[in-house]
Amino acid sequence: MSTYLSKEIREGLAAARAKALRKSSRLRVLADGVTYPIVRLEEHGFVVPLADAPRLRGLVDVYDGGRYLWQCLIVASEEEGDEMLYEFKRQTAALDGPAADFERDPDAPTALIPRF
Repeated sequence: MSTYLSKEIREGLAAARAKALRKSSRLRVLADGVTYPIVRLEEHGFVVPLADAPRLRGLVDVYDGGRYLWQCLIVASEEEGDEMLYEFKRQTAALDGPAADFERDPDAPTALIPRF
């Protein structure tokens, strides 16, 4: 059995793999009202297909489906083949509720039961 694959077959397999990664990923980045798919997250940034994204820079929002994850300050780092790597300069997690402007007592009750 031969393990040699022609150039066309290798390119076709790489394109199919990239397409499957884009479809399976729910992560998205929102920049200037336009949404771009995120192929994968890395320790200090994220990767977007080069064909989809311009050289983004500045403040962006990252979503997992419809859930808001982070507000990030990013800079385009480098091109790796057909992918663009963006690095975080700042990454702030999104909060589910408003910020508390007071210290919460760790022994405070979670809820109050009314008297009838």
